[in-house]
Amino acid sequence: MRVRFRAEEGVHDMGLKAPGIVTFMLSVILTVIVLMSKFFGAEIPWLTGNESWAMLTSYAILMLGCMVRGM
Repeated sequence: MRVRFRAEEGVHDMGLKAPGIVTFMLSVILTVIVLMSKFFGAEIPWLTGNESWAMLTSYAILMLGCMVRGM
């Protein structure tokens, strides 16, 4: 998938790609941990009370894996 965006110099293409397996699995594992904490009441010391930040981090990791080459 190619995304076009305009810059001062003209039109540029930004190629999106599938994330690597390590990046994808890191994002999935973090998401599952957050969902277990939120819906099943698992007490995780650094996560309790910060579920939304952890979920945002998980999606940011996945997004960067799609945008950055070699990640």
